[in-house]
Amino acid sequence: QVQLVESGGGLVQAGDSLRLSCAASGRTGIMAWFRQAPGKERECVAALNWSGTNTYSADSVKGRFMISRDNAKNTVYLQMNGLKPEDTAVYYCAADSRAFSRSYYAEGQYDYWGQGTQVTVSS
Repeated sequence: QVQLVESGGGLVQAGDSLRLSCAASGRTGIMAWFRQAPGKERECVAALNWSGTNTYSADSVKGRFMISRDNAKNTVYLQMNGLKPEDTAVYYCAADSRAFSRSYYAEGQYDYWGQGTQVTVSS
């Protein structure tokens, strides 16, 4: 069983940047960041395969958010730039043992989930 611990959330102003981190207790394959805003379904923000050579980003964050990983530290990051009020949500880290997936954006691809970290962007 792999445990995921997110950190880096907080309250920022529109236009600011934040970097989320997710530390895994063991080796993982595909990893992703999802988010869930109040009253909305959880959505995949970004994901990547084990080597980091194949990535996915939601259209709403392309050009602003970047996912990366450090396999030596079993950690995945989400660099968020140009934050907007609509980015306000609880952000969840997700992971699975498979090295690759054709459906990074699907919740069902991931067996392991973190507790979530709140990101609030004020206007």
